[in-house]
Amino acid sequence: MIELYYAEDDQDIAENVKAYLEQKGFHVSVFPTLGQLRQALDTGLPSLILLDWNMPDGRGDSLCQWIRNRWTELPVIFLTVRSDSRDIVAGFQNGADDYVVKPFELEVLYSRIQALLRRSGNVTARYLSCGGITIDRERRTVFCRCEEISLTGAEYQLLLHLMLNRGRTVTRENILEQIWDTKGSYVNNNTLTVTMKRLRDKLGQPACLKTIRSVGYRMEDII
Repeated sequence: MIELYYAEDDQDIAENVKAYLEQKGFHVSVFPTLGQLRQALDTGLPSLILLDWNMPDGRGDSLCQWIRNRWTELPVIFLTVRSDSRDIVAGFQNGADDYVVKPFELEVLYSRIQALLRRSGNVTARYLSCGGITIDRERRTVFCRCEEISLTGAEYQLLLHLMLNRGRTVTRENILEQIWDTKGSYVNNNTLTVTMKRLRDKLGQPACLKTIRSVGYRMEDII
């Protein structure tokens, strides 16, 4: 099922759009404020975002710019009641991929979503997120709270392995096998301990990176 995030403070519009798109096979999460949507993006990414232009806590283009600083290819469609060309230009300058002017036909919105998803491909496979930490697998970059973090090859591979297994405990033995022993080059447990310490320091001691005593490590979202 395709995950879609929708920022909309008008409950009636939100419920109609959500019901229609879920009939089409989407899973739609509605957020009545930009702050709630931003918080959700720190824990996981959808395949596409519908972003209303005017929200109670700000304008959609400000959040879109924040999104583009972290996830350059995440598809975003603006929804706006104003067809003013200046708003539309501002939206595209801040990274929106498309826009739909209210009131709109649900069939039109659906066709725009389908077209954008075809162009963008599988974005969720490119980005991994947990607790404010994001990996861009294509560019091999890591961001923590919007700041790019420079990691060594081993640190990056360790974080990637834990992100790919988010929510599951990964044993120390499994990590050593998957990251260091793939070419038969044996390393001891101290190597993993030191690498993990350096990774945690660079990420600011993130609460989402847990040590499971005598077993291994787990990445999990903090609620």
